[in-house]
Amino acid sequence: MGKSAENRVQSAEYRAQSLENSALSTRHSPLKRIVVAMSGGVDSSTVAALLHEQGYEVIGITLQLYDYSGPMKKGACCAGQDVYDAKMVAESRGFPHYVLDYASVFKQEVMEDFADSYMRGETPIPCVKCNQSVKFRDLYRAAKDLGADALATGHYVRRIDGAGGAELHMAADPQKDQSYFLFATTQDQLEFLQFPLGGMTKEETRQQALRLGLPVYDKPDSQDICFVPDGNYAKVIERLRPGALDSGEIIHIDGRVLGKHDGIINYTVGQRRGIGVAAAEPLYVVKLDAEKNRVLVGPKSALYSQSVSVRDLNWLGGDNFDSDKILSVKLRSTQKGIPAKIRLSGTGAEVDLLEPELAITPGQACVIYDGSRVLGGGWIAREC
Repeated sequence: MGKSAENRVQSAEYRAQSLENSALSTRHSPLKRIVVAMSGGVDSSTVAALLHEQGYEVIGITLQLYDYSGPMKKGACCAGQDVYDAKMVAESRGFPHYVLDYASVFKQEVMEDFADSYMRGETPIPCVKCNQSVKFRDLYRAAKDLGADALATGHYVRRIDGAGGAELHMAADPQKDQSYFLFATTQDQLEFLQFPLGGMTKEETRQQALRLGLPVYDKPDSQDICFVPDGNYAKVIERLRPGALDSGEIIHIDGRVLGKHDGIINYTVGQRRGIGVAAAEPLYVVKLDAEKNRVLVGPKSALYSQSVSVRDLNWLGGDNFDSDKILSVKLRSTQKGIPAKIRLSGTGAEVDLLEPELAITPGQACVIYDGSRVLGGGWIAREC
């Protein structure tokens, strides 16, 4: 077989495998009309184009979440160029595309919450709040209003139909897995959602985008918080919450006053550099006392803990939960699973880690896994 013929065979096999990996998961009647959440990036654009190629009636929707008139840092998510790119992809493939203005909702439920969380001495994850509110809650409603059979996104997670309903699982590619950011997805939403890229790698996605002739096939991934275009989140918080940079005391956990800070929003638990005080031993931020506007510091040993209190738990694990079973949790998005036991308690949970963990940070998420399956998650609570 000649080299060109061999390449064509390999390309055909590659395409077949990629399309198999992108197959939709459903145990109900075949899907027909699918709304695709299009951010303008390569992932959601590829999802829309693949589904359209496979014969689904695709409707693309892009959410306008804030004012695009200001300067945007290159690589920021949801910039004005993204809306244009999503529109161009839809036009090139021949399916309808709409832009919905959710700027006021986004400001209230994501940006305001982001500022409030920092003011409480937490370190928030605005992308989770965005998925939880405007993207999955409000876009879910919009898709229903359009008579869609499903809402598809470009997230790298898997939806698997289990005996008790749809289950949320980690992506096949651990380097791209986004399950940590989707723990707040409700069961009703999960039944309606589809994630065609969950079985694919990023390279496979880009290859499919190139094959489909999408102009965004080589577009870089977004890196920044979309409403912090210059990376200066403190300035955004101060604009939303005047007084956020008020000074206060930096105190050692033994009670000594070591210096002054210029706003607790500039600190996070576990921080080592840039604390602003000199000491004979390395100091770390151990706790942020928002009520007294104080930053508490101490040795690294003071950062270790084996227990985590979780609030606002979203549970996807069903009713038959075994509290004696050893599961795993992620306390940060980039972290590997940590063995733990879970005790459900009302709207929250208590997490007992099998080994001490460093710098457990209030405001971050604690996501609970059983193997690849997401059983639920919630927000790491502050100490009382």
